[in-house]
Parts: sequence; structure tokens; C-alpha cells
Amino acid sequence: MRVLDSHLHLWDPSRLDYPWLEGPLRARFDAQALRAARGEDAVEHAAVFVQAACIDEQFLDEVAWVASLADSIGVRGIVAGARLDQGEQTRRYLDVVAGRPLVVGVRHLLQGEPIGFARTGAFRAGARELIRHGLTFDACVRGAAQLRDVIALADAEPELRIVLDHLGKPALGTASAPLVPDAEWVDAISELAARPQVSCKLSGLAAEAGGSWSAAQLEPFLDVVVTAFGPDRIMIGSDWPVSAVTAEGWARGDGPAVDAAAIPTWTRTIARWADARAFDVDAVLWRNAAQFYGLG
Repeated sequence: MRVLDSHLHLWDPSRLDYPWLEGPLRARFDAQALRAARGEDAVEHAAVFVQAACIDEQFLDEVAWVASLADSIGVRGIVAGARLDQGEQTRRYLDVVAGRPLVVGVRHLLQGEPIGFARTGAFRAGARELIRHGLTFDACVRGAAQLRDVIALADAEPELRIVLDHLGKPALGTASAPLVPDAEWVDAISELAARPQVSCKLSGLAAEAGGSWSAAQLEPFLDVVVTAFGPDRIMIGSDWPVSAVTAEGWARGDGPAVDAAAIPTWTRTIARWADARAFDVDAVLWRNAAQFYGLG
């Protein structure tokens, strides 16, 4: 088995500043920690690193740090942090970051922006700069309203390759109190998937469930996504270490209470789900991400 993890985070608070880190996540999650988290099973591991929301002024420092670790942990691509709404400053920044080794895309976190932000002229001008540089866009949003902003972005810029992070963060409940897919989310996912340049990451669900989840709980959401996107536009992502925090860790919030087997567990969960539905498991675990990010 081989796995190209399309959504890996790394961070070291002694190197860079991450204002959002707190509780069990305010610890060092670096190359050494990742190697331990991947385990000893016979799996070929590679990854796409996705920016971890350090302060804006350190976006290029983050890229340089991850690039320095890439060979040792199999990072094949980097999705850099970016602000896409700053006009000439955005253009100059993208000119620089697009020339950095391994950079294949950017992420401007939309989940914390107001609804409608991705429809603004300033943001769309930045999106057109991504097209000019051949860079992809990771859309991290929450809820149907922001999903519809991504739909509008895809319509306005049909040449922009977009991948949806974490299924758009639907409400999942927990393993003991699961929720069914919300009709508004299902409709928005189906509409977004009708745009052929958009793909979707099977990632982040453990965190959205507060560290308490089961395969049976999540499979209806995965089924909605594959029905909409098809098996060729979905890709596995571990969302490590965010999705490795246990329910106890989220509740206690005073230390790195993470599941040491989170990456192998998520890999097995997605592989079994795909195999049970007769999908090409290697495509879901590797080839689809490689094709989307242009990794060969």
C-alpha cells in the first residue's frame, strides 16, 4: 500500500508563531513526531504539506522550513499560506512563493472570513494570480453558505483548480451521538462537485467529531461526497496532527493528548471504505492527489 497524504501539517512553536495554537495542539509536531505517528507498517508514505496558519509575515519562512525537511519525510508538495485579497502585495508575494521549490498551491483560510469574502473583487483578483502561476487553491470553509461562496468562485474562475478541505466541515456529532448528513450541506456539496475543476479531500472529520468518531458514523458523509465527486476527484488527507487529538485531549486541553495511531487508523478506514465500494483504492490513497497537485 502507498499513501500520498494530501493534508499534512507540521509546526514548531519555537521556530514560528501560531496564534491559534492552544491546549493539546500547542506542542512541537515536526519531522521526528511525524515519523513516529506513521508507525512501522509496510506503507509507502508521501505527503503534501498544507500551511499551518503561522502569522502572515512568516509564510515564506514556513515554506523554507518544510522544504528543508521534505526529503526526510517524503513531502512532495507544499501548499503555502497566502493572503489573496491584498492587490499588488498579493501579486508580488505570489511571484516569489511560486518560485520556491515544492510549492504547488496556496491556502488563504476562508473559514474565518465573513460570508461572501471569496466573492469580492480583491479576492478574485488574487485567485486569477494563482491561475497565472499554475497554482492550486485549497478551500477551507465551514457550512453551506461558505460552500456556496466556493461555488461562485469556481464559476467566476473556471481555470482555477480548487480542492475542498475536510468535506466543508459538516456537522457530524460524535460516535455516541452521530448526526446524519444535513440536506443543505448535501445540496451544496452536489452543486460544488458539478464544477469539474473542483476536488475534495477526505480529511479533517476526526477533528470535526471532537476526537470521538467511528467508521460507521462517517461513512454516510463519505458516501455523499463520492456520489457527488466520483471516485476520481477524492483524495485521502490525514489532517495530522489536528485530527489526531483524542476526545480526552480536547476535553482536558492541557497537553498533547493525541492518538499515536491516528494516521494508520485513518488510512485503514478510508482504504476499507473504498475497497468495500469497489473503488480503485490506490487512486483514492495516492493517484488522485498526485494528479490534482501535478506531482507525477
